[in-house]
Amino acid sequence: MCGIAAIFAYHPDAPPVDRDELLRMREQMKSRGPDGSGLWLSEDRRIGMAHRRLSIIDLSEAGAQPMTDPETGNIIVFNGEIYNYRELRSDLENQGFRFRSHSDTEVLLHLYAAKGPAMVNDLRGMYAFAIYTPGSSMGTAQNSPSLFLARDPFGIKPLYIHDDGKTLRLASQVKALLAGGGIVPEVEPAGHAGFFLWGHVPEPYSLYKNILAFEPGTTLCIKGQGKRQTTEFFSIRDELARASHAVLRCRPEDARQTLREALLDTVRAHLIADVPVGIFLSSGLDSTTLAALASELGADLRTVTLGFEEFRGTPDDEVPLAETVARHYRAKHQTVWVTKDEFRTHYDALIQAMDQPTIDGVNTWFVSLAARRAGLKVALSGLGGDELFGGYPSFSQIPRSVRALGWASGLPQLGRTARSLAAPFLSRLTSPKYASLLEYGGTHGGAYLLRRTLHMPWELPGMMDADLAMEGLHKLGTEECLRQTTEGINGDYQAVSALESTWYMRNQLLRDADWASMAHSLEIRVPLVDLKLLRETATLAGKFGMPGKQAMALAPSTPLLGVIMDRAKTGFTIPVRQWLAGQNTLGERGLRGWARNIYHAMGN
Repeated sequence: MCGIAAIFAYHPDAPPVDRDELLRMREQMKSRGPDGSGLWLSEDRRIGMAHRRLSIIDLSEAGAQPMTDPETGNIIVFNGEIYNYRELRSDLENQGFRFRSHSDTEVLLHLYAAKGPAMVNDLRGMYAFAIYTPGSSMGTAQNSPSLFLARDPFGIKPLYIHDDGKTLRLASQVKALLAGGGIVPEVEPAGHAGFFLWGHVPEPYSLYKNILAFEPGTTLCIKGQGKRQTTEFFSIRDELARASHAVLRCRPEDARQTLREALLDTVRAHLIADVPVGIFLSSGLDSTTLAALASELGADLRTVTLGFEEFRGTPDDEVPLAETVARHYRAKHQTVWVTKDEFRTHYDALIQAMDQPTIDGVNTWFVSLAARRAGLKVALSGLGGDELFGGYPSFSQIPRSVRALGWASGLPQLGRTARSLAAPFLSRLTSPKYASLLEYGGTHGGAYLLRRTLHMPWELPGMMDADLAMEGLHKLGTEECLRQTTEGINGDYQAVSALESTWYMRNQLLRDADWASMAHSLEIRVPLVDLKLLRETATLAGKFGMPGKQAMALAPSTPLLGVIMDRAKTGFTIPVRQWLAGQNTLGERGLRGWARNIYHAMGN
């Protein structure tokens, strides 16, 4: 886990790489990698690469980056973990490749030499990396220098790029690109409108024009003169579409065994490290199942739970059950209590760490702080369980809405008219979203928008610059993008899973987990967001009551405690409203006031 940066002056007219700019980009990400730093520039200054290191696998200097392959001259900067690197290394050694380290970084270098861009099809893990190939002095199109970029299938690890037509810049954070000083920041309407729409900035946008999130499950090879080839090697929608059309031929007991083995396998893979691995433990099924499986695998369990003084003794207090689970599995446990005063003390640091505005991430920031204070560098999270195992109310609410209001989707003018008449009245009494039921509730994407957005699209011109809002909404094309997310999927379960995984999990949960944990030099791993797990369980959806949260929780050989199995799902909440009591923004409903607070705190 690290921070990466690079500048590639691929066009002959581009100015040479500024070493100081690259250093500024790197040092902006110091918390992502406090264990070491590296910098490399080519002799002709057409390419520069930089790295901040958080050492997890191969703690020696042999794992330092940027790393060079002496056989090919290729150079890599890499952020993430490759969980099947040992198997890949063994295969490469059988092909004659020699290794100087025990790192997964060197495996990537040799795998690229062996397979080129197709290497990504062999990877299991979370990653964003760039590999530079020097080319030869001949200078022909075929052997000119090139830069290869890749980002993992789910977008667990961030990667942002800026391309002005002559120079490509990349980094693990938007703030790192800006810190370099080589980019003139301009407002991106889609990013600003997107934040008020969702409570986060939806990919591929940022708040700045031409600073874009590199697409997950995608590779890019860019050569001199700017010739490029982009390849999508994975799509959540396509994967779930295939699963929704598959015919399942197995017995219920075989399905349960498949699920158990798949869950054991992903936990086993995510425990691989040369440092201790902890678990974020709540009283929910996801994290307790991970703890049970890790215990079954013989892991040295270290667990951390976050508690809030405002919730102590209430149904929202996760601490008592989490501590009971920790004792049950004989974990080395730590509970950390957060108070309003502590929140206010750390508020400025939290805002500074936030790479892009978001209404979430506060809980992860504090539990990551606690885990780091406990001496951990790696922690497992149950993030992704609700998306894969149908844990959200949306899995039942959205199909119900589509069945009840599907007829209205063919009458868009009726929906808009009903909304314009009802909105002024309903907005004074309840959520203004109810005014849009006819307008959006008849399709999976529309019903999802009703459930997940912070504000409805028609509200934005009244709460931000109207022209900026309208331009941003037009560029976002949200309704069409939501429709495309479920295109080709045959089944309510997979359709909702695709929406939750592509929009909420990727744009908010995974991104917030990254910045909030890396602010404390902690690596969060997400065993339930795993390509192999998805492929082995996706066809089970809707069959034999699976995959389902209860089926997941029955996977460990040692059953979860009955009090955990029988507990109603509550969702993880934080007392932000209590902490910010007295501020004017709290006059708005729910998290809307918090969103405006964050937006302005970040200088917008």
